[in-house]
Amino acid sequence: MNQATIHRLFLITTLLTLAGCARREPVEEIRAKTSDSPVTKAPVSLAEQDWPWWRGQSRDNHAPGQKIPDSWSESENVQWRIDLPGQGWSSPIVLGDNLYLTTAEEDSSQQSLIALDRKTGTERWRRVLHKGALPKKHHKNSHASETPASDGETIYTAMVNDGRVWVSAVDTEGKVLWQSDVGPFRSEHGYGPSPVLHESLIIVNGDNLNDCFIAAVDRETGKIVWRTKRPTTGNHGGYATPIVAELAGKPQVVLMGMGQTSSYDPTTGKLLWRCDGPAEVAACSVAFNDDTVFASGGYPEKNLLAIGADGSGDVTDTHVKWKTTKNITYVPSPIHLEGKLFLVNDRGVASCLDATTGEELGKRRLPGAFTASPTLIGDRLYVPNEKGTVYVVKADPSLEIITTNELGEDCYATPVASKGQLFLRTHGQLFCIGDASAQPSS
Repeated sequence: MNQATIHRLFLITTLLTLAGCARREPVEEIRAKTSDSPVTKAPVSLAEQDWPWWRGQSRDNHAPGQKIPDSWSESENVQWRIDLPGQGWSSPIVLGDNLYLTTAEEDSSQQSLIALDRKTGTERWRRVLHKGALPKKHHKNSHASETPASDGETIYTAMVNDGRVWVSAVDTEGKVLWQSDVGPFRSEHGYGPSPVLHESLIIVNGDNLNDCFIAAVDRETGKIVWRTKRPTTGNHGGYATPIVAELAGKPQVVLMGMGQTSSYDPTTGKLLWRCDGPAEVAACSVAFNDDTVFASGGYPEKNLLAIGADGSGDVTDTHVKWKTTKNITYVPSPIHLEGKLFLVNDRGVASCLDATTGEELGKRRLPGAFTASPTLIGDRLYVPNEKGTVYVVKADPSLEIITTNELGEDCYATPVASKGQLFLRTHGQLFCIGDASAQPSS
C-alpha cells in the first residue's frame, strides 16, 4: 500500500469518525426538584371501562367483565369498519364515546392524531402533529406505532421527528396545547414506545443509538421534570414501553432494554433496582403481579426472567426467582393471570407457565407470525397474527383454540376492548366488533 493510499484512508477514517461524533448529541440528566414540583392538574378522570393507554387502565392488558363475541363475519357482529388514512401500528384508546389513535402518512411525511366517533367510526377531527423529517425505520415498524395516553381530558402522544422525541398534548376538540422536545433520538429501526401516565407526569422511553434515557414531563406544561440516563451500547435501539405499577408496596416504573431490566421511582426518576437481562434489545412490556416482574426478550439474547421487585441496586444475583431460554417472546407482551403467565411469541408458539416456578403447563402452536400482543377478555385471549387471523384462545393450560376469525388485512396492532366492543386495527382499516347489545349509550 503506497503512501497516497494510506493518506486517503486516514482522511476517510477521520471524516467518518468526525461525522459520527457530529451525530452524537449527549443527553444531560435532569433531577427532579421539590422546589420545582409539577403544576397541579386535575386528577385522572376515567370511566370504569375506558381504555386510556397502552395495556388498559390496569396496565396488564386485561379487560374484565366484558361480553365480546367469539366470532364475527361480514354479516354478523361487525358493527362497523372504516378505512384509515396513512398507517400506524398503534392501538386506539377509548374515552367515553370517542376513540383516538395515531397515524402517519409517508407520502406527505405527516404524523397525526385522529378522533373517531365510537358508535359509527366517523372521523371527528384530525390534527397534524409533525410534518417532515421522519426517521428511518424497520419495514415492520411504522411512524405511528405508539399508542396515545389520556387523563380523560387531554390526549398525549410520543413520536420521533427530526431526530427528537416529542411529547404532544391535545385536548378532546383537537387543539394542540403544547409540544415538548424531550431529548435527541438517533434511529435504528424507528420509534415504538408509548407514553405512560403517573399522577402529574408523562413518562417516555428514549432508548436509541446515542445516549439512552427515560424522562418524565409535567402533563400540564410539558416541562421536563426529570430525565435519567440509561446504559447505552451504541449497537441497537430500544422499543419497549415502560410499565408503571404498584410493586412490592410502592409505585415503580419498569423498563427493559440495553441489556437489563430497570426499575425507577416514577416521581423522581431515581433508579431503584436493576437486573441483567433479558436482552440488549427489548420490544415488549413486562408482565407483573404484586411483587414480581416477568421480563421477556429479545435480541440477540433470548431469555425470560421472573424478578422480585422488592430489591435495591443490582439484584442480578439476589432477586431472579427463575430464568428460562424457552417460550421467549420478543415483540408481543406477556400476560399474567392468577398465578399463570401466558405468552404468544413472534413465531406463534403460545405457552402457559407457572408464574411461581417457570414450569411449562401447556403449549400450542398458532399458525402465522405475530407482532400484536394478546388481550385478555374474561377467560379468553384474543390475538391476531400478522396476516389478520384472530385466534380466540382459552386462558388456561389447554390453550384451546375456540374460534378463528379473518380480518382480511395484515394486523400488527394489539386489540382493545371496552364496554362490550372489540377494536381491531389492520394496516388500512379499523374494525368494531360487538353484538347489537354492545352499542354504548351516550
